[in-house]
Amino acid sequence: MNKMKIGVLTISDRASKGIYEDISGKEIINVMNEYIASDWISSYHIIPDEQDVIEQKLIALSDEEECCLIFTTGGTGPAPRDVTPEATENVCKKMMPGFGELMRQESLKYVPTAILSRQTAGIRNKTLIVNLPGKPKSIRECIQAVFPAIPYCLELIGHPFMDINENNIKVFRPKK
Repeated sequence: MNKMKIGVLTISDRASKGIYEDISGKEIINVMNEYIASDWISSYHIIPDEQDVIEQKLIALSDEEECCLIFTTGGTGPAPRDVTPEATENVCKKMMPGFGELMRQESLKYVPTAILSRQTAGIRNKTLIVNLPGKPKSIRECIQAVFPAIPYCLELIGHPFMDINENNIKVFRPKK
């Protein structure tokens, strides 16, 4: 059986130029290693805050690499170069606004500026794309909030059952 593939896409002008180390994308991989018991691999990339580049990479990860799930980090704020949500909306067939709503609600417990975040999520073909904030602490908090729905969502869009490390996270699945 093929390993499940998860795209991890760090969107940062400075990290893509090597000005600083990407710790946000690595945090996503750390959290997934804690949560997922199934065999999986990451397709990890760092790209600049350019909407066309983001869209092209999301399409490639979904259509060519067949990632079941893509997490982006960065580019979700109000600054002029923050265009990750727009890129996500342009490549998705269905938007899943509940993900962004829940992530902002969770982040508001810690910082009042969470209302400035524009994270969203959507589905492209058989790929769930989730935009995360850029700070590792916020990434962990947001994934912890939304991950309980992700394995079931992936099943609904056509992916196999994902085994979870139940000691680290509890997920929702309807009773059969």
